[in-house]
Amino acid sequence: MTAVSTRHGDDAPVTVERRDGPHGEVVLRRRGEHFEIIANGCFLMDTADGRSERRLVDAALAALPPDRPAPSVLIGGLGVGFSLARAVAEPRWGHVTVVERERAVVDWHRAGPLAAFSGGALADPRTEVVVGDLVAHLHAPGTRYDALCLDIDNGPDWTVTDDNGGLYSPAGLAACRARLTPGGVLAVWSAQPSPAFEEALRNAGFAGVTTEEITVARGVPDVVHLGVSAA
Repeated sequence: MTAVSTRHGDDAPVTVERRDGPHGEVVLRRRGEHFEIIANGCFLMDTADGRSERRLVDAALAALPPDRPAPSVLIGGLGVGFSLARAVAEPRWGHVTVVERERAVVDWHRAGPLAAFSGGALADPRTEVVVGDLVAHLHAPGTRYDALCLDIDNGPDWTVTDDNGGLYSPAGLAACRARLTPGGVLAVWSAQPSPAFEEALRNAGFAGVTTEEITVARGVPDVVHLGVSAA
């Protein structure tokens, strides 16, 4: 998720589609050659630069043991599709689940302009799409994953909705651990470093807690927070 919309010259945004859903209004806009997703008037992400979203998936895979066969990954938030496309492009992933709460976003990837950015990844036989709330999905009993790659907010300290705050709480991190296989990896995207979240990961029992920085054109670097579940 890109925290700040990138402006492209004097291009004015053009609304491509506006939908009312169970969580409010979601809008797809085009600005020049790029697309933006707006939810309830809040800018979420655009297609200008997907380096950190791709790194979210790459860093999680790199943190797994190299001999783990066909690992599974859950991607929290389809967004503009950069993370999903990166996962599907990597043959080592055995199964890819993406959880997206906005049906409109899924539709824009299946038969809309965002399909160009997810690169047909939704049609890959390894891909499973779950339309639902990520926090609820993680708290429910179910499949365990080798990696969780979460990008539903601008970071642990800057949530899109108040309900998402629980994801980064002790209970939320415990739910993440419960959904990971032994030695599994939790990777969380953030628009800025969060030392407090690093400490929360350690307090929740994650080992090997690290933070990777990804330089962006303006402002502080994007980061990926990483923690490994006990084997």
